[in-house]
Amino acid sequence: MKTNPLTSGIDRKTHTNPLSETRSENSKMRITATNLIRWSGLAALAAGILFIIIQTIHPADILSSVTTGRWAIVHYLSITMCLLGLLGIAGIYARQVEKAGWLGLAGYLLFSLFYALTMGFQFIEAFISPLLSTEAPKLVESLLALAGGSAGEMSLGVLPAIYSLVGVLYILGGPLFGIATFRAGILPRWAAALFASAGPVSALVIALLPHPLDRIAAVPLGLGLAWLGYALWSERRGNPI
Repeated sequence: MKTNPLTSGIDRKTHTNPLSETRSENSKMRITATNLIRWSGLAALAAGILFIIIQTIHPADILSSVTTGRWAIVHYLSITMCLLGLLGIAGIYARQVEKAGWLGLAGYLLFSLFYALTMGFQFIEAFISPLLSTEAPKLVESLLALAGGSAGEMSLGVLPAIYSLVGVLYILGGPLFGIATFRAGILPRWAAALFASAGPVSALVIALLPHPLDRIAAVPLGLGLAWLGYALWSERRGNPI
């Protein structure tokens, strides 16, 4: 008995294996997750580079700087850096979540909070301080004084305490996350060690050098984050994660 090639073709198409469809869907989902984590490495790479560049071009923290184009550019870049840093740190943590343990989780949460709070202060400096520089110069000068660790003429309420918390999160979060990354052994350990050194280096530099010379303390963390980001981004797609 002859078979109709048209109907047999329809039968072959309609009678598919449900198990193979499920495997195909799961494969696509896994590739998507892998790519998201991989591309977050590019965000970490950019955030690390921007962190260093911002310190080298940051204008003096004085009232006359607030209305300049350079001030605007630096703080727009700073907001971008914080956003990219949040994405990058999330991807780095996701890549090693099973081996990073509680230490990695603590470091990730602390450093993510550092980025979130820093973004808020950068938003104020980028969009609010320039508008108030003429109408309320004393307020702006008091905000600028936060960067140097001094108190301005006007009371800023809880803002100085929050700004101090940002420094604590930076000093503690970096070493915790870096040590967890080093112990996990998935990403380059030298990069993790460099990232972990940022907190102690910052504390030492701040104690020895006046502001704004203390900005050089950003270099170890920026290099470490960029290195980790590049390592994550350059991983082969076939690597299991």
